[in-house]
Amino acid sequence: MPEEEEIDINSARPFSISRDQFGAMLYSIKVPQGLNYDFLFETFCMIAEGIKGIQQENPTIARMAINPFELALYLVNQHSFYLATHPDIAKDGAFLERDGYQNYLASVSLDKFYTNERLAYQMGSLTSRFSPTMSTLDLYLNFILGMLSRYKRNEPTNTLIVDIMNKGFQIAKCVSSLLEGGYETEAFSTWRTLHENECILSIIVKYGQPVIESYLRHMKYGAAFRGGLPSKEEIDETFVEIKENMRAAGLKSKDMKRYIEYGWLLAVPNVDQIPEVKLNFRDGVQRVAGLSAYSKVYEMSSEVAHSSPLLIYSRKNYFFSLTLLSLFESFFRLEKIFTTLYMSTVSEEERQRYIRMRTLYLGDLQTCYEIERKRFAALGKKKKAE
Repeated sequence: MPEEEEIDINSARPFSISRDQFGAMLYSIKVPQGLNYDFLFETFCMIAEGIKGIQQENPTIARMAINPFELALYLVNQHSFYLATHPDIAKDGAFLERDGYQNYLASVSLDKFYTNERLAYQMGSLTSRFSPTMSTLDLYLNFILGMLSRYKRNEPTNTLIVDIMNKGFQIAKCVSSLLEGGYETEAFSTWRTLHENECILSIIVKYGQPVIESYLRHMKYGAAFRGGLPSKEEIDETFVEIKENMRAAGLKSKDMKRYIEYGWLLAVPNVDQIPEVKLNFRDGVQRVAGLSAYSKVYEMSSEVAHSSPLLIYSRKNYFFSLTLLSLFESFFRLEKIFTTLYMSTVSEEERQRYIRMRTLYLGDLQTCYEIERKRFAALGKKKKAE
């Protein structure tokens, strides 16, 4: 195929791309040159011809925009997968010359592009990622996750707070994406994990080093319980330590799993003076974190997570509003913790930039939250009236 040849998909929504432009596109998305850019371009041309035929036969499809990057990604990944799963065939590269393989590759890539990107089943989302409510939240989440990527991570003895916080904002972004996709109950059950994360983070930040040390020790206990320590000797030694600590705390052998998961709470100063505190989440972690007001919402989320009838026969608008409000409230609490960390570790210039951004977008989010809170209250009144 000549160097200057270009692909023109159609006149209504054209895009054109030359061999050199296609190569630059693959390079920009870090496709290894060993995958044979020339072969991929020729296959991409076949896909373009296939699109022309489909568009001529179907006016609805003809009106759909074509994204060359999406097409290229399906093509490249399908080709890479075939090479990885057929090492004997791929060894000498001669199979690339066979019409059968190139036709197969073009056909499968085109099927996946249209079925997954343009004709995918839609869940009937009650929002979109372009709405100010979701786009503002997503912007803020992306900014915070970007800033957290600058901090040292995954060294628990030194980075526990950053690691828990980073995971919390990642889960928040997951909840947001699920809501935007129309998966309200799935988002609600995922919020449950976010809430657990924020409760643990709140306690660790409030009480500091003694609790951090206890939490890390119980992480090791959990690894031992799952057989995840380097040697049997270390596992055995750890279980001896666990049993000794349980005896000192007045716990019995039947309490071992609860102690391993929640015994770190015993390091909280004066925890025995908190009424009815227990080694579990609802009466332990959630109560010590001061977030027991969420116990009923958390219980409902647990029912959804365990595929109860509440999940199967859920009302989309109710769970959308409940999840969005819960997400906002968790985000506001996490954002306060992030702000304290961030403001204490950056230059004055960066602090001022963050203050300006925070004033603008946090204010917008609070406005969105108030609107959603009123909407949820109206849903409750409507349900009572029915």
